[in-house]
Amino acid sequence: MEELMKKTSRIIVFVLIVSLTMLGGCQGNNRQTDNNLHATKQVEMIVFTDSVGREVELPKDISRVLPSGSLAQIFLYAVAPDSLIGISGGFSEDASKYVENKYLNLPEIGGFYGKDNLNLEEVAALNPEVIIDIGETKMSIAEDMDTLTKQTGIPTIHIAAGIDTMGSAFRILGELLGEKEQGDKLGEYCDTLYQDMEKISSEAMQGAGKPKLLYLTSENGESVVAKGSYHAEIIDMLGDNLAIVDNPSGKGTGNEVDMEQILEWNPEIIIFAPDGYYDHVKDDSIWQQLDAVRNGKFFKVPNGPYNWLGFPPSSNRVLGMGWLAAVLYPDKMETKIKGLVEEYYQLFYHYELTSDEYADLVKDSISSIDNVEKSTTSVE
Repeated sequence: MEELMKKTSRIIVFVLIVSLTMLGGCQGNNRQTDNNLHATKQVEMIVFTDSVGREVELPKDISRVLPSGSLAQIFLYAVAPDSLIGISGGFSEDASKYVENKYLNLPEIGGFYGKDNLNLEEVAALNPEVIIDIGETKMSIAEDMDTLTKQTGIPTIHIAAGIDTMGSAFRILGELLGEKEQGDKLGEYCDTLYQDMEKISSEAMQGAGKPKLLYLTSENGESVVAKGSYHAEIIDMLGDNLAIVDNPSGKGTGNEVDMEQILEWNPEIIIFAPDGYYDHVKDDSIWQQLDAVRNGKFFKVPNGPYNWLGFPPSSNRVLGMGWLAAVLYPDKMETKIKGLVEEYYQLFYHYELTSDEYADLVKDSISSIDNVEKSTTSVE
């Protein structure tokens, strides 16, 4: 009997030790347990067909997204900012004024295009559910997306977004990211404005024709955004772009030309990039040989958070489309542009723009009367 009691005691002690060990193990491995539960959790998947016909398996409910670059970043911020777990590059000082701090401090991953500085280790550490590329559908885009998927191990998709397909792109994103209402609002804004611009362009062609213009970039103003390039979509749509060159550049900085060529083109209207030569033309006798300068028909593209005409060429070009129409066709658009800009900032940047902020943004960018006063020297 005594022996039986000893055996029973030993069994009880053993069971207690095992139980305590298991409990301690569970408490010491909560993170591992949580990870295992997360790994084994059943995630409902869908097959998404992107803009180049690639069928990609994605979670039905997506909450962790990375952009492939700055174009996609701007789109994603407009539709579903809280889905962003990283950004392609830090926001500029101009942009940071309009962006909440929690987005300014997101990890930077670089970009697949442009600077081609994508940080693969950072991408892996952030563990997104999808990488989204948005913008121009290049000839190599399918191969590029497959390459990015192989490099990162993350599903990657491309959504086409030209100036005429912005609305569709926003609706697709809204559906994909569970923000259908917001995607529809953004899509409606883009489609409505584009249709209005098409009408203005068509009426101009049936009348006196589109204004002859140049969009000049670089600090000295001697680079042009050439006709037929991706960056010139808005210019070509609303104006008669005189910048015809042999090999239009795919870069936002455009093609380098010389002053002799600009004088030969002699545009009616000149658009300068935000960091271009605008502030110097009034004191430059060579530039004052141009009709646009003599007549005060030169303007600077508004900038904030981004260049409105498209640097980068993302959804900010929609805003630039309305602004350029106000410059070229003031009788049709000048009284409407303020409301369009305020609505855009609220919808796309989630920011309530004040009247003073609007006035600061369009300084040197709307009224040709101001420009005439600045062009004080005329050449007969």
